Amino acid sequence: MFTKLIDALKATRRTIVFTEGPDARILEATARLKADDLMDVILVGNVDEVKAAAAKGGFDIEGVEILDPATYEGMDEMVAKMVELRKGKMSAEDCAKALSKGNYFGTMLVKMGKADALLGGATYSTADTVRPALQLIKTKPGANLVSSCFIMTRETGDPALQKICMADCAINLSYEDTLDKDGNVKISGAQKLAEVAVESARTASFFGIDPKVALLSFSTKGSGKGGTVALSAEATKLAQAMAPEFAIDGEMQFDAAVSPTVGQLKFPGSKVAGYANTFVFPLIEAGNIGYKIAQRLGGYDAYGPILQGLNAPINDLSRGCNADEVYTMAIITAGMA
Repeated sequence: MFTKLIDALKATRRTIVFTEGPDARILEATARLKADDLMDVILVGNVDEVKAAAAKGGFDIEGVEILDPATYEGMDEMVAKMVELRKGKMSAEDCAKALSKGNYFGTMLVKMGKADALLGGATYSTADTVRPALQLIKTKPGANLVSSCFIMTRETGDPALQKICMADCAINLSYEDTLDKDGNVKISGAQKLAEVAVESARTASFFGIDPKVALLSFSTKGSGKGGTVALSAEATKLAQAMAPEFAIDGEMQFDAAVSPTVGQLKFPGSKVAGYANTFVFPLIEAGNIGYKIAQRLGGYDAYGPILQGLNAPINDLSRGCNADEVYTMAIITAGMA
């Protein structure tokens, strides 16, 4: 999976910013990235603190750029740009306060072209990584929301399922209609879920998966009622219309999605049923539980969450991550720039 990404990084030099510079896991990954000469790294934090933490861990970060919001020479320009971006929602004082924190400061480095990509979340929550991205980087044209997926890989089992995509397992709790001030539906929940399905197909394709997208439920082709069945069924129709170039089908149960026998029995004629490799869950509970079952019991390595729908590559780490995960997520994130 990483061959394409590493080739891209070697062809075009990229810069990634880590929002939590003093963290030992970040520093270990930075030292590895430096030794492998895969990208340029910016560490956010107090220079003395970052260097002391690196020395304590024995991590060679000599020559790596360290930027401290408290002493950053371009802060006035950055504050002015953020005030402009927030369009009256934040004063200059509010912006300066926000930019004193690594998550906002790092995001503005990307927005202002000082870095190509950002990786955070080793100590910040997912919300604290995504919120600055939504406010400053914003969603790309045509996108109504940010979502996430995990790329899951393993070397055993069915070759067709050795690399799969699961979404959304980290960002969207559920999919409700967005109403305008008069109470009319502005964006339906089904439109949102359909967008997740299409974005996940694009992400899967980027990582070398020929996407066959199943919108999952506890029902297959109308066999059940209630819950999220209607949501998944409607989202399927919308996703098929949005991206006819992808094989997308649903709603279907997981066994119908992965077993050719069950899939073609329950959903005859479907190009996805029985052959799915990209799985879209109707609720975060299902998605988060599902990918962790695959990881812990199915022997998959999980890469993500990979954020979708933003104007620049910004990804979130688990606070329980290790240095290996930081390293691989840095390659993924910078490789998507």
